[in-house]
Amino acid sequence: MNKNFFKKYLLPGFVFQSVIIGGGYGTGREIVEYFLNYGPVTGLMGMLLVTTVVWAVFLALTFEFTRVFKAYNYKDFFRQLLGKYWFVFEIVFLVYVLLVLAVLSSASGSMLLNDFGMPYYLGVAIMLTIVAIFTFKGSEKIEKFLAIWSFLLCAVYLVFLIITLSMFGDRISANFSEPASGGGGWIVSAFKYGFYNMANVIGVIFCIYHIETRKEAVSAGLIGGFIGIIPGVLLFVALTAYYVPGSENCVTAQEIPSAFAFGQTGIFALAVVFQVILFGTLIETGTALMHAFNERVFRPGALTAKKPPRYMRPLIAGGFILIAVALSSFGIIDLIARGYGIISWFFLAVFLLPLATIGVYKIVKKKKDEGNSQI
Repeated sequence: MNKNFFKKYLLPGFVFQSVIIGGGYGTGREIVEYFLNYGPVTGLMGMLLVTTVVWAVFLALTFEFTRVFKAYNYKDFFRQLLGKYWFVFEIVFLVYVLLVLAVLSSASGSMLLNDFGMPYYLGVAIMLTIVAIFTFKGSEKIEKFLAIWSFLLCAVYLVFLIITLSMFGDRISANFSEPASGGGGWIVSAFKYGFYNMANVIGVIFCIYHIETRKEAVSAGLIGGFIGIIPGVLLFVALTAYYVPGSENCVTAQEIPSAFAFGQTGIFALAVVFQVILFGTLIETGTALMHAFNERVFRPGALTAKKPPRYMRPLIAGGFILIAVALSSFGIIDLIARGYGIISWFFLAVFLLPLATIGVYKIVKKKKDEGNSQI
């Protein structure tokens, strides 16, 4: 595959996938909360017909806006989009970063405690340290880490799906044979999931500098929407094997459904590999979000005339995660159900609606102005 083709058309999608995996797929709790709770058929419809479309459309708009205004960090992006009110997004985004890091901290601590007997806060400390180390690295190394880990997790999910189909294919078929549930709650839920995860595109725009034309930007966005949903679909189908409404062993009742499901296969090696990959996934999501914030802070002239020293990067990351640890006491289930659910509407108001209106207008206007200047 041509290297430039990958960087222009596929890399943004894989980085987006990498960023959302920790907060959107890794634990499986998000998949259960926003999709599987509405039943296998209805949940899959929400994924494919609502969330995927939301991502494809808004990724395309985001990438094109980023390209046109050369806004490769979120402060520049929102100063172009919202003008003097750009700080409104920053407030919501920082709350979101803390919320995601709280979910990641809770998940990593619980995972190492339940599966390996490690103290809860040791798991949190390990994650904090590794995220701090990675945020000390440059954009190119982070790009490679995010893309490679994304492939690894997708591979593990695919193997898991194949094993689950071979062991419990009859259960999956039976669950998908049930009619779709009524009501429109699944639509709203799928939109909420799509909205809050779109905030993660802020962890992607640093690599849009590879894109040079509108065709490349729009194509990368549309492709990115489908790339982003792939791990979710693989995991969703596998989790339906353990969908037994009313049972205490139903996957929807589990704190970390993905770990529960991997354990149900009875294949110890697979469960261990997944635990390692999942922990790395939590790290990559934290790294991407912190890198996005650092890119804003450490841009020349962002805070002071003098660029802050590089060692401040891991210190900022560590500070964020320490605050998130306190929030993690609310528990992963409540954080995902209530925290993510509420903040999704804020992102719709301060990011997605302005992008679809003001952003489109500014893109068209800039193109027109450039055309007039060449006459």
